[in-house]
Amino acid sequence: MPLTLMRVGDTACVTRVTGKDHVRSRLAELGFTPGSEMKMVAKRGDDVIVSIKESRIALNRDMASRIMI
Repeated sequence: MPLTLMRVGDTACVTRVTGKDHVRSRLAELGFTPGSEMKMVAKRGDDVIVSIKESRIALNRDMASRIMI
């Protein structure tokens, strides 16, 4: 299921990242690699804020929907 379906406070592991090569590469640079654990911190409109590898990252709905948990 995509990251966008997580609820605030939930924790999950990344299973895969979809999209074009440059999108997958950019998300990997941010820490979204298979096996990485993350926590949903907040949802604001269509944007989400997740905590991953001791960082908080804001993603728009399009990018978040490419991350499968």
